[in-house]
Order: sequence, then C-alpha cells, then structure tokens
Amino acid sequence: MRESMHIVLAITGASGAVYGLRLCEELLAAGRTVTVLISRAGFEVLRTEAGLDWAGSEQEVSERLRERFRASEQELRHYAEDNLTAPIASGSSTPDAMVICPCTMGTLAGVASGSSRNLLERCADVVLKERRPLVLVPRETPLSEIHLENMLRLARMGVRMVPPMPAFYHAPRSVEDLVDFVVGKVLEALGIAHRLYRPWGGREPR
Repeated sequence: MRESMHIVLAITGASGAVYGLRLCEELLAAGRTVTVLISRAGFEVLRTEAGLDWAGSEQEVSERLRERFRASEQELRHYAEDNLTAPIASGSSTPDAMVICPCTMGTLAGVASGSSRNLLERCADVVLKERRPLVLVPRETPLSEIHLENMLRLARMGVRMVPPMPAFYHAPRSVEDLVDFVVGKVLEALGIAHRLYRPWGGREPR
C-alpha cells in the first residue's frame, strides 16, 4: 500500500484497548494518517483498562488523542460515533483501509449485517462496498455459533480476521511483547512493515 495511506482505527468496547492504543502508535510511526473512532463502550474500556478518561465532545477527544500520541491535526483525526456527516461516511472519501481493534461481537454482527447504526459501522460498510481492506480483531471467548457464522460471512467478503492470539515462539518477556505480536499481525494484514517481533525461524522482523 502507498506510504501516505489513510487508515481508520476503531476502538470498541471489547477488552483489549491496549491493542488499539499500541496499533495507533505504530500506524503513526509508519507515517500513516489515522482517523480514530471510539464507541461509547470503547470509552468505558479505555477508562477501565488504561486509565484514560477521554469521553467528551468531538473536539475534546481529538485534543486528548493528539496529546497522547504527539500528533498533529493532519496526522490524527477523530469523529464522534454519531457524526454521520463525517467524510468517512461517504464512498467519495473512503479511507485506504480500516481496522476495528478490539472488535466486540456486537460490532462484528453490525458490520456483517450492514446495519450502519453509527459512524463506525457505516465506515466499515463503505470500506466493504468500495473493496478496501477491512481488518477485525475480534476479542471474545468462548465463541458461539453466531459469532463464528458472522466471522465466516465477513471472511468470505475478504475481511481479514486477526484475533488477538499471541504466540510464544519469539520468547516474549513481558505483556508488552505479547501485545506487540498481535499488533504486528494486524500491520501485516495491512501490508505495513514492522519490527515488533522476530518471526518463526529467527529471521529479521518484517
């Protein structure tokens, strides 16, 4: 993918907000323009798991995100969940790719059904109809038949499923190493090079 690609990163209410935060860091470090969407439940998980009380107006959340990631307005954007007039709600402004990380089963079901109940689901619908890459990081266990059927339905449309299942062949020494493995897998699904973990066989990181 081209270096200046625009990626939408959505953080929903599944446990594992750290994956989304770390992914945002890496996308910005790779020179990508990032638009962050956060669901209502996503704000609660960020507060509970990461101690980040980011709920507020669209402008307030944008400022907190840019401060956290030390990014400019051109590099990092945010739109509220109910802002269906945002550019990314239209096929004429389709992002180059979208990642939902972590992704709740409710969000996954909404994307699979094309319900477009909010900006997050509408953006995913736009990405699908415009044939752009869509990557989901579904965080749930155990999985029901409904969950699996929804994943299969989306996978058949070309959606990449990257569940947060860290490996151990790279000899992780911390939780951060385990998080980086999953984030590395997401970056690979987007075609973005990284050095977050050493692949199997001891080769240099991708």
